[in-house]
Amino acid sequence: MADPKPRSLQSLFVAGVLTLLPLWLTWVMLSFVFKLLSRVSSPIVGPALQTLAGGDPSLQWMTQPWVMSAVALIATVGFILFTGWMARRMIGQTLLRYFEGLIRRIPLANTVYGSVRQLLNILQTKPDGTQRVVLIDFPNRDMKTLGMVTRVMRERDTGRELAAVYVPTTPNPTSGYLEIVPVEYLTPTDWTVDQAMSFIISGGAVSPEEIPFSSPYEQSQRQPGSPEVDF
Repeated sequence: MADPKPRSLQSLFVAGVLTLLPLWLTWVMLSFVFKLLSRVSSPIVGPALQTLAGGDPSLQWMTQPWVMSAVALIATVGFILFTGWMARRMIGQTLLRYFEGLIRRIPLANTVYGSVRQLLNILQTKPDGTQRVVLIDFPNRDMKTLGMVTRVMRERDTGRELAAVYVPTTPNPTSGYLEIVPVEYLTPTDWTVDQAMSFIISGGAVSPEEIPFSSPYEQSQRQPGSPEVDF
């Protein structure tokens, strides 16, 4: 009779891995974000803490790396909150317009800043007649990927509507690529941008039970008597 212990240990090990893996991935992501935020203020916070500790021997604990990282993180988060508060005030909006005016005078910076600002503004609004979050065919028409419509244009010769679709990558939605897709090939969804971001970051784990899959064009081709058309 086979010894059940190896199989039992194996199942326990697998259960432990599946339990700890989400926690570990969460820790890795949060650790990356915290380190990234702390590095923003480190050049200012680090020398300031060293100056304070140099004047008083009892404050030497301030020079510990973890203390400096924690203070830098708090400083960065505080600065972000302060910026958000200022952005809602008249003086903050005035300063922002002045800053944007300076950026426009720098050729490369103007291109990068203007493009990112326009993309963020577009994602906060819904285009006329087209759902923001859509599915497009990729890498073939039997498979779909999630995209966000950023602009609707027209083909020069035929006048056919074309959509510029930004396709984010998983798990980092800030990177991706751009595709130009005929509007009739889009599969509209009722998702918000926040729901789409949750779907992308989680690798599809956070999603509704049912989603649309076929575009209106594909549905029309499946009607009785309609010829099969490849695209």
